[in-house]
Amino acid sequence: MGFKCGIVGLPNVGKSTLFNALTETQAAQAANYPFCTIEPNIGQVAVPDPRLDQIAKIAGSAKIIETQLAFVDIAGLVKGASQGEGLGNQFLGNIREVDAVVHVLRCFEDGDIQHVSNKIDPLSDAEVVETELLLSDLESLEKRVPAFQKKATSGDKEAKIAANVLGQALELLREGKPARLTEPSDEEEQRIFDQSQLLTAKPVLYVCNVDEGDAAEGNAMSATVFEKAKAEGAEAVIV
Repeated sequence: MGFKCGIVGLPNVGKSTLFNALTETQAAQAANYPFCTIEPNIGQVAVPDPRLDQIAKIAGSAKIIETQLAFVDIAGLVKGASQGEGLGNQFLGNIREVDAVVHVLRCFEDGDIQHVSNKIDPLSDAEVVETELLLSDLESLEKRVPAFQKKATSGDKEAKIAANVLGQALELLREGKPARLTEPSDEEEQRIFDQSQLLTAKPVLYVCNVDEGDAAEGNAMSATVFEKAKAEGAEAVIV
């Protein structure tokens, strides 16, 4: 089974540029205007593993096929996406199909490159995207959890498990926290939680898009993103 990483963020923050760099192609159009990407671009990247060479020698393999990692360049999201603003419904649907989220945040000033909010604030940008994902999950669980609770009262074992673990996720969402902080108590709860396809349950990697001069050590804006990632148990990198 392949592993898909969805590249997300506000319009015009460098998602398609990152996709092209990762896949070593120019498959994704990168332009200085919002919603340059509408249909998601998908690229496959081989994952090098020196152990494969050793296994191939032992087994006498004629060909080595490396594991493939798929990157999906998803259309930019705007405030109100969970209610269908911009390309919201399509954006959220595309995220639901990936296994992990690569969240690109603009951490550089450039008057020639427009920003949908007319200000450079990576934490605010992150909040816009995360709020829309959270609202989508919240709407979903506020319908599903009561239904599971009702079925659980009639003795349905599966519904009881779902009510417990998704009820925990719902409480986190109501507090403004992502569902990935949910702690399933056993394998059955973990299975049901994984099957729920909650957007905020997916692992997140924050990518700070900085000026070339800041690529080695980052800047004040990227530093705030690293602090955010650390507080959330997420990861952050600079490009």
